[in-house]
Amino acid sequence: MKIGLVGYPGSGKSTVFGALTGMEVETGYGAGKANLGVVKVPDPRVDALAGLYSPKKTTYAEITFTDLGGGKGEGLDRAVLNEMRNVDALCQVLRAFPDATGEAGDPMAELTGLETETLLADLEVVEQRVARLAKDRSNPRELALLERVKESLENEQPVRALDLSEEEEKSLSGYALLTGKPLLMVLNVAEDDVAAPVPEDLAKAAADRGVGLIALSAAVEMDIAQLDASEQGEFLESLGLEEPAKNRFIRAAFDLIDLISMLTAGPDECRAWPVPRGIQAPRAAGKIHSDIERGFIRAEVIRYEDLLEHGSEAKCKEAGALRVEGKDYVIQDGDVVNFRFNV
Repeated sequence: MKIGLVGYPGSGKSTVFGALTGMEVETGYGAGKANLGVVKVPDPRVDALAGLYSPKKTTYAEITFTDLGGGKGEGLDRAVLNEMRNVDALCQVLRAFPDATGEAGDPMAELTGLETETLLADLEVVEQRVARLAKDRSNPRELALLERVKESLENEQPVRALDLSEEEEKSLSGYALLTGKPLLMVLNVAEDDVAAPVPEDLAKAAADRGVGLIALSAAVEMDIAQLDASEQGEFLESLGLEEPAKNRFIRAAFDLIDLISMLTAGPDECRAWPVPRGIQAPRAAGKIHSDIERGFIRAEVIRYEDLLEHGSEAKCKEAGALRVEGKDYVIQDGDVVNFRFNV
């Protein structure tokens, strides 16, 4: 799954990307190149399982972030808007720190500015398709859906605010509408405001829109990333933080794309497997290997908490904490699963 970072010039978007990925990227108004970086999702459950099994290998879930180029002047150019269509979800970086001239950031203006740009970009796509369908009348159901979407966009309501059925979402997926993508707002604050609460107007704006919001200081996160692990704790404590904000951001981004973590554990490897929420056991098995999905017999499932409490699969079985589930079982976040299958 790919998440795109987008933001107006000067928002600190590329610095956020660098803090997340540990990559050195070009920043500033002239930086226009998209960058890709793979980030591990911090998961204390994987750490605890590794402590239990002492495996040869520990593997975390991963997310691909892409820094979606830059804009020109006050807005985003068409190339960036087009790049935004190729990601699964969006994170908008909002500037809440003074720029080099001392001018304060205006995150609400940036939020509404991007909303307007994406609404207009989607409206252009939908209007063109509606015109074609209205002319040839080849697909009345699609036409009715797109006219509904068009009305929403004209009323400045994003597609994600519509109550769409699964079939309707599938029908719209080919259009890659920007306002239909999950959105997380990232408030990039000044170093002195790193522990301050999120401004009420932004918190309300996020709640009203049904989107995520997290605050961090990209500059501070870069400083933290450059410290040895032994030094990070003291530095975080001095800032009034319990953990790097990038950890919270990565977890929020993982939740944004509605993934959960299925866990596997043993002496060879302890691993978190990102799977879509609502996935059934055979399809989840296919995320490990297609042969397991094809030959699926059953899933032996232990809740992560139960495995930690009892200390082993054998003791979980004795305590009745190991369940045998069939092909209709829906995987839950934190399930530790062992699949049985025919070769």
